[in-house]
Amino acid sequence: MSYGSTILIVDDEKNTREGLKQFLNDLGYEVLLAGSAKEGMALIKKERPEITLTDLKMPEMSGLDFLHEIKRSAPETIVIMLTAYGTVETAVQAIKAGAYYYLTKPINFDELELTLKKALHQKALEHENISLREELSRERYESGEIIGESPAIKQLIALSKQIAQSDSTVLIQGESGTGKELFAHLIHSESKRSNHPFVTIHMATLTETLLASELFGHERGAFTGATERKTGRFERANGGTLFLDEVSDIPENMQTKLLRVLQSGEFERVGSTKTLRSDVRLVCATNKNLKEQTEAGIFREDLYYRINVILLEIPPLRNRPADIPLLIHHYLNAFAEKNRKVIEKITPEALNTLGKYNWPGNVRELKNIVERMVVLNRSNVITADDVPIDIRGGRKPILSKLNMGTKELGTFEEMEEAMIRKTLGEVNHNKSLAAKRLGISRRTLYRKMSEYKIDE
Repeated sequence: MSYGSTILIVDDEKNTREGLKQFLNDLGYEVLLAGSAKEGMALIKKERPEITLTDLKMPEMSGLDFLHEIKRSAPETIVIMLTAYGTVETAVQAIKAGAYYYLTKPINFDELELTLKKALHQKALEHENISLREELSRERYESGEIIGESPAIKQLIALSKQIAQSDSTVLIQGESGTGKELFAHLIHSESKRSNHPFVTIHMATLTETLLASELFGHERGAFTGATERKTGRFERANGGTLFLDEVSDIPENMQTKLLRVLQSGEFERVGSTKTLRSDVRLVCATNKNLKEQTEAGIFREDLYYRINVILLEIPPLRNRPADIPLLIHHYLNAFAEKNRKVIEKITPEALNTLGKYNWPGNVRELKNIVERMVVLNRSNVITADDVPIDIRGGRKPILSKLNMGTKELGTFEEMEEAMIRKTLGEVNHNKSLAAKRLGISRRTLYRKMSEYKIDE
């Protein structure tokens, strides 16, 4: 029994309303009453009942139209239709439109009690799944996976927490493996939506038909293989955050549909003409330069400005070498514990070798390499010999023999500063060309020049 659960009864017959109320009160439910769909909609918006029991035939607005209105404004509300025997066919239409169940009049109270228990049990399971997802999301963030003491990472973490307080759409740009999804989780965890779902979809892995189904859901029979109704990611993320990964790969036709949802908050399942609504905060990510794709006509300009309200640019690992030792030690401890091994230390030579590598796969690649070293290590110490040979070979080294005058470089910061100064000198301080050679944006270059007090 779900004591305290709120049930709204919408029926133009007063005796029916009062009789159902007395029965449900005796079961421990809180009950709200409405004599029309208009009154019922006002109570739903104000009180957010878990379940709405509504008559199918009412003056002014039918129960079916009322159902559509509920699904647009409060899709989380469970709707159970009450119908006379002669309108069962219409009740079946209501089930297809999103009603949970229908009961025929006169109401069998035992059947009603059982139906309510099942509906609330399903809702409890959905909330439990949401809570588990949120717990995993928080653990993922709180476990320290966003590792870094560099100014760039500290600034990004602070900025993420700040923008989390709004509902503005966020675009996260950065190379593959830089941790874009972790920042999306951080924004969600710090927001007022943190107790609601964080739903992810990877756009690049789906065909246009499957992508439409995943985003908006589909009705049974909408296409080959659609054997039952499916709830889309927009519905599942209602009240929470929807994370669109690799949004740059969305097909052109889907760009138009996504733009419409962002403008109106409305969408239809594939194979349906019924309009649904969902309240989501959108966070998008891409490993491509979306502005360049827009200028090239690959990505819709109006959609670009819709999703690029706030921009977060995640720097590649090679541009924050001071974070490399922190990440290495973090993953050494994590994988040693996971594999039940004892790793006492990593030698300076091994750290230096890893620090000289370019890390084209960024943090994801570093994590993979550290796990490999831990698993294959036969002692309690990670040495340079444990570093994979392709890493030791210095493929695409960034921290080569640089020096400032006669001073040998020691820290990563010193080497990074020397590399920037050397590159600027080679291109006669052409900032665009220097940034291109360094593999960073002009904005990052100017920030680094300011950090290291490099004159124009």
